Amino acid sequence: MAPSSAQAPGPPAGHPPPAGATGANRPGELPAVHDALVGVALPALAVSARHAQLTGAGLEGVYLSGRRLLSRCVLRVAGREPVPLQGRSTTADRADFLGVVRTPGDAGPDPGLTVERSREADGTERITLRSSSPRAVRLPVEIALGTDLADLGAVAAGRPGPELSASVHGTGLRWTGTDGSAASVTADPPPDDALAAAGLLRWEAELAPGGTFTLTLRVRGERAARHPGARGERAARHPGAGAGRPGGHVLADAAAEGDDPRLGELLAASIDDLRALLQRDPAHPADVHLAAGVPWRCGPVTAEALWAARMALPLGTRLAVTTLRALARTQLRGTGDGSGRIPGPLRDAGPHLPPRCTGVEATLAFPAVLAEARRWGLPEQDLTELLPAAERCLEWLRGALDTHGFVQESGPAGPARAETQAHAHRAAVLGADLLDACGRPGGEAWREWARALRDRFRDRFWLDDPHGGRPALARTPDGRLLPYLGGWAAHLLDTGLTAGGAAAPGLLDKSQTERLARLLTSPAMDSGWGLRGLGTKEPGYNPFGHRSGAVRVHETSVAVAGLAAAGYEAEAAALLRGVVDAATAFDHRLPEMYAGERRTSGSLPAPHPAACRPAAVAAAAPVHLLTVLIGVRPDAPGRTVALHPLRSAPLGEVRLSGLRVAGEPFAARVGRLGLGMVEEAAPGLQLGV
Repeated sequence: MAPSSAQAPGPPAGHPPPAGATGANRPGELPAVHDALVGVALPALAVSARHAQLTGAGLEGVYLSGRRLLSRCVLRVAGREPVPLQGRSTTADRADFLGVVRTPGDAGPDPGLTVERSREADGTERITLRSSSPRAVRLPVEIALGTDLADLGAVAAGRPGPELSASVHGTGLRWTGTDGSAASVTADPPPDDALAAAGLLRWEAELAPGGTFTLTLRVRGERAARHPGARGERAARHPGAGAGRPGGHVLADAAAEGDDPRLGELLAASIDDLRALLQRDPAHPADVHLAAGVPWRCGPVTAEALWAARMALPLGTRLAVTTLRALARTQLRGTGDGSGRIPGPLRDAGPHLPPRCTGVEATLAFPAVLAEARRWGLPEQDLTELLPAAERCLEWLRGALDTHGFVQESGPAGPARAETQAHAHRAAVLGADLLDACGRPGGEAWREWARALRDRFRDRFWLDDPHGGRPALARTPDGRLLPYLGGWAAHLLDTGLTAGGAAAPGLLDKSQTERLARLLTSPAMDSGWGLRGLGTKEPGYNPFGHRSGAVRVHETSVAVAGLAAAGYEAEAAALLRGVVDAATAFDHRLPEMYAGERRTSGSLPAPHPAACRPAAVAAAAPVHLLTVLIGVRPDAPGRTVALHPLRSAPLGEVRLSGLRVAGEPFAARVGRLGLGMVEEAAPGLQLGV
């Protein structure tokens, strides 16, 4: 969104223009958010610096549905801004701050006034002044407020537009945009003075000896009228003001405990972040899905949302159902070439490939996720509803092979990617199981299709060398293989679950799987904090490249699961420990990616400045990793659940409780000797092999 042509007054005199508001960013550049405290309860989010003041710099502010309702909130006490001491995210939707102010009566270096601030995702802020003085004190308190009502995209591009003029409104201030949208801030207790021209609210705070003074700010937004002549919709209220956070009931309250206390904190933060990312389908408010990531990707349902729902299946099947349902509504119908495909945006695929189609990814994931959800206990009525869309996905796949027998997604001149073949193979194998289970024809034909793809892939996608070879990244239409090894290769080990909780057959043969296991845990690929997106020896490697060297949590979790299923437990445990250690450095809230710099003694993982945090796949990854650690492999239709824990017990004794298998609570434990035990399960569920 371009800046408004109406030159509304800027910040009050003496307040400089916020950084990032005076010039556009370069193409592709995003403001750094790695050190920001982002509170999320979609569609609301609050982006704060650790010093607590909202200055309008970068992305700072309170947003609702992608619009910045408040860009500036600067507190002064006795004419001074508090000295910031601490700022941290305490939950996914709240940040707490601590500062101090030296008042005129303070003697020596010790400050006599503590300032505590708590800011929620919807902009509600509670400010408490706490006096340590033995005398009563009277202090002027003022808060400078402002907004540009800019779209998040405009703010990210460095073109937020000028700050708007305020008007006094009730117990606070109000701003109105040129499009009729508006925002207001109300204060409790009401201010003693409100100056619209300066955007100031003022109080005279009286604090008894050792006393406190507390004020609360609330932010509200109003949307523009939908059509000419309609009145503004005054009820565009934040989550928490009415219906509450969307769909929080779709995820179980699981817990982890054991020898390593970090696991409990990691799982709790994971579930907290997943719930914060839930958003409703506007046209179908009963359905929710995960936003791909905050702050950049909060739009319609994506392939990332489906992958995250798959990893979160141990918390219940409801999220998978509503995500699949949302994707099914977008599926192309009719009889054309694209019939059955799910549309999706293009995403960067790194330095060696053209952009990938996330719609193809979602199309291939759909039948596999539906089949695995059935293994976890998907209700029959949901399976019946979603099966036709899965069949349409498979029909699209049947016609998607190129002349060489591979799935190709980038047009006739584009390469066939190895990762896409892995998704296609999984869709065929698990889709065949799904068809058989539902009494539909075609299961055996799809197994034969998958066998033929395996044979072709093993023969034409493998690069031989004196060390045992490696899989190719992609195959060009003229048969040339692109040899660049990266985190994408983890998907070749992701086979999915079949009957009895067994792993499905994979694309690679036994010797190729063993070779890939060694490659993925080599120093070139394993950073010590997780799996790099591109190996250090490959051309184009960049430790901060989001597809060319950064650690992507999703790929690492896929690698851990695939290695464990294939019997390479030492390799799986090494990657698992790296991610858990990295999570500790990120306060247990994993970003979607971080730098692939080599881990050394005393080092910490370096954040990526533009990474989403929280992100759907990164938030779901700890659920997936802990499930692999315990080794839960359900087959609810067969009334069995198997435990295949990592026998080395790399994190000591671990207990998971509050999971959902066959629609009922499930708890299991793995001891220090690597032996698993089911402690709670649905009635009639038997322990499988």
